[in-house]
Amino acid sequence: MKILFDQGTPVPLRKYLTDHSVTTAYEEGWSNLSNGELIKSAESKGYQILVTTDQNLRYQQNLSDRQIAIVVLLSTSWPKIRTQIDKISSVINTTELGDYQEISII
Repeated sequence: MKILFDQGTPVPLRKYLTDHSVTTAYEEGWSNLSNGELIKSAESKGYQILVTTDQNLRYQQNLSDRQIAIVVLLSTSWPKIRTQIDKISSVINTTELGDYQEISII
């Protein structure tokens, strides 16, 4: 799958998603886009999943007409996220277009 990491998503996670093509919003030049514009831009470039740490995204955006799947990590802490790699990979591997998933990070 073609995955886009939003600004707050820890970049080291990328090396654990080896079956996927991962790019960051920064690498795309989209650092300053609002969430709505970021989602539209990602969809137009063929991204299938947006990984974000923005827990308010579903309250700020109408996600019902979106084709891109959204996976929200409920932490920005890389040390905590790192302990949940298997769970994150499993969710990403089973996510379908248009899905919205939140992953709790213990």
